[in-house]
Amino acid sequence: MTNHLKHGSLYLVPAPLDFGCSPLAPLNHALPQQTIDIAARLGHWVCENAKSTRAYLKRVGELVPLANPVQALHIQELPRQAHKAGDHIPGAQTFDAKTLLAAALPANGGHDLGLVSEAGMPAIADPGSSVVRAAHEMGLAVVPLVGPISLMLALAASGLNGQNFAFVGYLPQEPSARVQRIRELESLALKTGQAQLFIETPYRNAALLQALVQTLQSNTRLSASSGLTLAQARTLSQTIKAWKQASLGAAELALPIVFGIGR
Repeated sequence: MTNHLKHGSLYLVPAPLDFGCSPLAPLNHALPQQTIDIAARLGHWVCENAKSTRAYLKRVGELVPLANPVQALHIQELPRQAHKAGDHIPGAQTFDAKTLLAAALPANGGHDLGLVSEAGMPAIADPGSSVVRAAHEMGLAVVPLVGPISLMLALAASGLNGQNFAFVGYLPQEPSARVQRIRELESLALKTGQAQLFIETPYRNAALLQALVQTLQSNTRLSASSGLTLAQARTLSQTIKAWKQASLGAAELALPIVFGIGR
């Protein structure tokens, strides 16, 4: 969309949660029509990966014709250093996110832009907050669109405290550091009642689950939501004592999982 008199807007466009999964879920099962319609008309994008963004927009185009052919879309990738930590950590390498939004300026056409991540809502458990802050500093309207957010779906299905919770990202990969972090989060959850949510890449899910079951106290509740919004979606939420009797299968562990611990 082009407007030579006004700034463009930044739309936060959710993506389905089936990234890397097979088969893919029907797009209109995860996204409302308005989100699909807006995604179809946007010609400028900021994303994690241009290839997967084009694949996503091809799926959008199968439902609503794109305003511009996929090959003609202006797609910019976030710098690699922003993918995990963004620029919130003191001492982290920063970048000028405003350069990614230049097309929204009136002098450059006042184009609307879309911000998209690989799965779910951009800037929530995904990179993009640097771009959102830059948009506010530039005077752009920031418009979050409706779509799946894995953390909220997992929390709602877990039975953990939905009124006091924290998302803590990824746990350490090194075994002793991971055990220490698990004990810290459990102590916080049991002392305050605050649910602790975290994620892992699918190929490390089995190792993380094993560490959780071996480290947490028997009455601590552990929730694992796998394959959210997919046909095979499942949330298993039970005490560690029960986890030692019934766990997730290999197929479930290969899917994206949101973990949570609490009372």
